[in-house]
Amino acid sequence: MKTRMVLAACALMAFGGAAWAKLPPAPPADPAKAAEAKKAADAAAKKEADLLGKSQDKAVANYRKNKGIKGAPAPAKAGAKK
Repeated sequence: MKTRMVLAACALMAFGGAAWAKLPPAPPADPAKAAEAKKAADAAAKKEADLLGKSQDKAVANYRKNKGIKGAPAPAKAGAKK
């Protein structure tokens, strides 16, 4: 009985890993379509980044207004990203 359980567990472990494996993404069929999709994704990412920047500026302005902080905020350094 124990032998059967051990064999069943081994078989489950051996074949279970294959069931959870992911297939790699399919290569693009047409390079022109892939380039167009990349261009659209880049444009969407740029638009999203611009909207994020605007919303962050709005949040900073609201914070400064409510805290009574006067003056312009300090400019961010270009290489200060972490």
